[in-house]
Amino acid sequence: MTDPHDVIIRPVVSEKSYSLIETGVYTFVVAPGSSKVQIRQAVEAIWPGVKVAKVNTLNRKGKTRRGRRSATRVKLPDTKHAIVTLAQGEIEIFQAG
Repeated sequence: MTDPHDVIIRPVVSEKSYSLIETGVYTFVVAPGSSKVQIRQAVEAIWPGVKVAKVNTLNRKGKTRRGRRSATRVKLPDTKHAIVTLAQGEIEIFQAG
């Protein structure tokens, strides 16, 4: 198994993801080649005491942006998001440090 921190890149910071945390649903940006089983194992390895009920994934295409002064086009990278529903436990995403 790979390092769990290579699978889970970062949490998604948005109003919708914060409102879902109250119901036990967490959203993460994950590595593009990771599977649902790898995501489940990574979440349970990083946060002990957490049991994952289900994992939903979605691939997001990167947007294309136009340059300011020239006609060059830049494509932002594609990303993969994982929506993780917990059966038990809680994840402290932003810990007071």
